[in-house]
Amino acid sequence: MSTTQAGKIEIIKAPNTKINEVDFDNLTFGSVFTDHLFECDFKNGEWQNPTIKPYAPFLMDPSSRVFHYGQTIFEGMKAYKDENDDIWLFRPDENIKRFNSSAVRMAMPEVPEQLFMEGLNQLLKLDKAWIKKGLGNTLYIRPFMIATGFGVVANPSDEYKFMIILSPAKAYYSGEVKVLIAEHYSRAANGGIGAAKTGGNYAGQFYPTTLANQEGYQQVIWTDDATHTKLEEAGTMNVFFRINDTLITAPTSERILDGVTRKSLIDMAKREGINIEVRPILVNELIEGVKNGSLKEIFGAGTAAVVSPIKGFAYKNEYFELPKTEDSIALQLKEKLTNIQHKLAEDTFGWTVKI
Repeated sequence: MSTTQAGKIEIIKAPNTKINEVDFDNLTFGSVFTDHLFECDFKNGEWQNPTIKPYAPFLMDPSSRVFHYGQTIFEGMKAYKDENDDIWLFRPDENIKRFNSSAVRMAMPEVPEQLFMEGLNQLLKLDKAWIKKGLGNTLYIRPFMIATGFGVVANPSDEYKFMIILSPAKAYYSGEVKVLIAEHYSRAANGGIGAAKTGGNYAGQFYPTTLANQEGYQQVIWTDDATHTKLEEAGTMNVFFRINDTLITAPTSERILDGVTRKSLIDMAKREGINIEVRPILVNELIEGVKNGSLKEIFGAGTAAVVSPIKGFAYKNEYFELPKTEDSIALQLKEKLTNIQHKLAEDTFGWTVKI
């Protein structure tokens, strides 16, 4: 292994690459990782020893706080390679801002934007061969932080590890899905951690989602914890509803994640002259809309899937299927957004950042 230095970052290169063992046409999302990772430790009140090194397991003390009290946060981003082999990120400033917001909520230290971006830039340059050209081909980026301080006392950790790992990806949540509207289980509550990207938010979804899977549904549309009448998120995604020619999505709150794809779709819809309302939407509105024909589309929105059309939904043991639509706003917005991300269309918003 060779070692070099890029600014303050030590770079230890892997002696061999795994890339030739990968079938890029048949990728399972999040299961294959590139040759290197970035890590930086928080000790004695400061971030130190930023390093890029070969991707490999590492040892941790069994009493590390992450195992016992769930101090962990993460983000989801993507890198894209255009036809000129240039590498681009999509709104990384928004991801960093949300990462640090999650850190504050989980009593963890914030990561300086310069450290975050410098580590990510050097990592992407080193593993750029893993980013394939072509619409739909991306490199999924998973920054995360875990509490590494030892001891089982129920206090915030005093030591943390920030890491970035990379995974080549194709379409995620592809195809239409059927969803079950939550009547009992809740993803988040007021005053809780629903707006933070932390592991517990996702672990808490696994059981009710498994129950939905057993009934033949791929995902759950989460409702508010107090009344279970307000539609909030779909699986791990923000959710949009099209009633006639108006798009509706719930406002962000302590219960709802401030999705980067969500806010991008809202801005794009406004630019395209599509009427959009950011307001609470009730289950009863959905039922009424599907019965009178005004409900045209439901779709999830997130980094991994971009846009995921929903075929139908179930509520109180009744299934409602949406009509086929020839003028899908969901697919129109997805095409326009992915074209911007892949540099196939002009980015008039200034969202893309060249590495």
